[in-house]
Amino acid sequence: MKQPAIIIPEGCKEVLLHACCAPCSSAIVEWMLANGVRPTIFYYNPNIFPREEYEIRKNESKRHAESLGLTWIDGDYNHEQWRQDVCGLEGEPERGKRCEQCFVLRLTMAAQKAKELGLQYFTTTLASSRWKSLEQINQAGHLAEQAIEGTTFWDQNWRKGGLQERRNQLLKEFNFYNQQYCGCEFSQRSAQPQK
Repeated sequence: MKQPAIIIPEGCKEVLLHACCAPCSSAIVEWMLANGVRPTIFYYNPNIFPREEYEIRKNESKRHAESLGLTWIDGDYNHEQWRQDVCGLEGEPERGKRCEQCFVLRLTMAAQKAKELGLQYFTTTLASSRWKSLEQINQAGHLAEQAIEGTTFWDQNWRKGGLQERRNQLLKEFNFYNQQYCGCEFSQRSAQPQK
C-alpha cells in the first residue's frame, strides 16, 4: 500500500502553523482543515525587509486567516534584532548558513508560541517553498523542539500531495500579493539580475 504524501502526527488536532506568507500557507491551511487539523497562524518574519514589504505580507496573511475564521497571531517585527542575530552571515549564499540561522530563530519562536498556547505541535510553511532547503528547515524545526520542552515539530514536506499546484490556484482565487524573493535584503540582492 502506498504511503500518503502527508502524514498527520498521532493525536494532532490543533497545530501552530508558522506562516511566511499567505500564498505559501493557503494550500496547507486548506489541507489541514479538510483533514481535521485546526491551525493557529503565527506570522513571525523579522527577516522581511523593507518594512513596507513586511506589512503587505502580514496584511495578506491576516486577511486569509480571518476569511477562514482562524486565529492569527502577529509575532512582532524586530528587524534590527534579526540583523544582529545573523551578523557575519550577510555574504552567505541562499541556502547557506544565514538561512539556517534565520530558520532556527523563527522556528524557535514558533515553538515558544506553541508552548504558550498549550499546543504540542508546530510546523512551518517554509517547508512548502521550492527555493528553500527542506533539510535545513527540518533541522531547524528539530532544534527548536529540543530547545522548547513539550513541543513537537511536525516535520512535513508541504510541497507534496498536490499542494504546490493548489497553492498556485489559491494564489489566483484569493488574488494574493505574491512576492518575488524570500524577504531579507540579502536574498533580494541575490534575486536581482546582475548588471
